[in-house]
Amino acid sequence: MSTVARSSVIFAAFLAVGLPIAPAHAQLARTFVSSVNGNDANNCDRPTPCRTFQTAHDKTLANGEITVLDPGGYGAVTINRAIGIIDDGVGEAGVLVSSGVTGITVAAGASDAVSLRGLTVTGIGFGGGNGIVFKSGKSLTVENCVARNLTGTFPIGNGILLQPNGSASFAVSNTVVANNDGAGLAVIPTGSVTVRAVFTRISAHNNGGGGIGIDGTRSSGTLSATIADSVSHDNLVGFVAGSLPGGAATTLMITRSVAANNNSFGILASSVDPNVTVLIGQSTLTGNNASWTIGANGRAIFESYGDNNIDGNHDGDPAPPVISRR
Repeated sequence: MSTVARSSVIFAAFLAVGLPIAPAHAQLARTFVSSVNGNDANNCDRPTPCRTFQTAHDKTLANGEITVLDPGGYGAVTINRAIGIIDDGVGEAGVLVSSGVTGITVAAGASDAVSLRGLTVTGIGFGGGNGIVFKSGKSLTVENCVARNLTGTFPIGNGILLQPNGSASFAVSNTVVANNDGAGLAVIPTGSVTVRAVFTRISAHNNGGGGIGIDGTRSSGTLSATIADSVSHDNLVGFVAGSLPGGAATTLMITRSVAANNNSFGILASSVDPNVTVLIGQSTLTGNNASWTIGANGRAIFESYGDNNIDGNHDGDPAPPVISRR
């Protein structure tokens, strides 16, 4: 019997009798990282945690979870499977970004759900970069996170950039995107895809581009998002929805939210084709250079439920058309 065949027989026998053999690189369903006693040579279990997110990720089974034990910096990570990275209040668990890199990249499979909670991604200059970028996967949930101080010009300089190349869904809540050169939070899908997003309790502050926006210009599918209980202030534009002829049918619902003191528009609905719809209810537009606009070509649809507070803007506070359908 050959050496290879003999090894296969021996391994099968171990499995048959249930002996606990495991290779040194075995993955765990739950791994841990620590800035105090973490070491990437460890196996990442609770007594012997790892030091960086990337090593812990690589030692975590699909559908598993990485738990942060101590505050500290844990390095950039590329996620290629269904996984969660969770800090539930031990202190700031951060990633520092420079040299054009991305703090957290999601490049997972079409059926993979990824979750991030309690993380801070901060740009430190030196070539700029992005905070969180989603490229592929089934879904991404972001909770209690911060993406700030990211510098550079597009495609870098963005806090959270969601660029799915397949159908996907997003949920971002209790999150701050601030002081970024580009967008605070943007959804820009590619291809013929269906993308849905819900953004709740987002604070977008002092971003050089849009505070929160969706862009269907690179997609031929459908793109829809709801923004609720959020504030977008001191950005170039507060809330943005745009597309082009042949681009995705794009719909943005804004409710119980505030666009304040933005340098151009509180809300921008932009398209040369009537495939962009923005609906607004129970929201406030104030202190913006212009309260809202449908862009120079005037083909987008912008409608109000008639229960908003639009006052104190520099364009005289025009009232948007009141929605007639129910």
